[in-house]
Amino acid sequence: MAPVYRYFTARALTGDVLAWHLPVSEVEFGPALDAAGTFTGVVEPRLANLVRSQVDAGDTWLYVERGGRLLWGGLIWRAVPQGERLEVEAAGPGSYPHRRHDLHGQLGGRGPYVRADPCTVIRDVWAYLQEQPDGDLRVAVSGPASKATVGTSAEPYRIDWWETPVLGEVIDDMTAVEGGPEWTETVSWDGETPRHRIQLGWPRLGARRTDISFMTGVNIIGEAPPVEYNADEAAQVVIALGAGEGRSRRRAIDAVRNGRLRLEHVLEVTGEKASDRLAARARTERVARQVTGEVTEIVVRDHPSAPMGSWQIGDDVQVRVYDEWTSYDTWSRIVSYQIRPGSADEGERAVIQIQRADRFVYGGGA
Repeated sequence: MAPVYRYFTARALTGDVLAWHLPVSEVEFGPALDAAGTFTGVVEPRLANLVRSQVDAGDTWLYVERGGRLLWGGLIWRAVPQGERLEVEAAGPGSYPHRRHDLHGQLGGRGPYVRADPCTVIRDVWAYLQEQPDGDLRVAVSGPASKATVGTSAEPYRIDWWETPVLGEVIDDMTAVEGGPEWTETVSWDGETPRHRIQLGWPRLGARRTDISFMTGVNIIGEAPPVEYNADEAAQVVIALGAGEGRSRRRAIDAVRNGRLRLEHVLEVTGEKASDRLAARARTERVARQVTGEVTEIVVRDHPSAPMGSWQIGDDVQVRVYDEWTSYDTWSRIVSYQIRPGSADEGERAVIQIQRADRFVYGGGA
């Protein structure tokens, strides 16, 4: 039996339900690693005029429920009529800090930060933005502390109001710290109320999964995904350029020798003032660019090898692709996915974005 999906909306500030059964088709939704999840869908043409007040862009939660379980929740940012169609786009609560600024400086006096845990800074961002008038989305931040640090006595991590800092970019800085945390979004029922959570992970989110796998001819559907070999993206040497100009510009170089032809890449991080964070970004980029031969996206169906919803953001899963060109058997990390609930013409499926697990370096040496 096909799973039953339901879509409903609520006021952002109060949680008051606007529509318990929103008629949406062509739906695609899902979470991501270190980024807000996404939702797209189309309101039925004959009902578009009736539901405009129930999908008020910038002031409405939209939720996806599957068989009584909340799978996704986010804020509607666009509801655009296209002829007889009303196209709806939403993003998870992690999108909200990118629309907010620090108006007081140092997150209302919580900073500057010296050898601070990046997890603490992320929590402070959410505490600050939700304590401002009309800014409380009732989003909780959960997860462990980390052993990473941000800011030094010589170069504290500052959030100065005169630079009108975007709060979402502060969170991005924390995940870019070497050995820093990761995050994703979750939503679940708390009685009859949806509860949103920013889930922090350290030294990583997810786990290496030996109980599920994806393989062509089993649960990967359609044509075998291509294994991409792209030397345009490869490098063993990364030169990261930060803030400043001329001789005073910050620079960090991360390089290794691996017996292959030397390839270099310049990474522009023009706003980065701290040497430690710039070096961390150079190292992360260099590790990622040493990988060659990769499957980046698969389409899967519900199957006992990996039932729908059995995986989480950050999980490492064995991906096996076999065709006339390759025999690919590699641990790959789930960095985002979108569920397509299906229709009369197409069954339920998930489009999963993956990266080779050896692209990642985790805090704590994992």
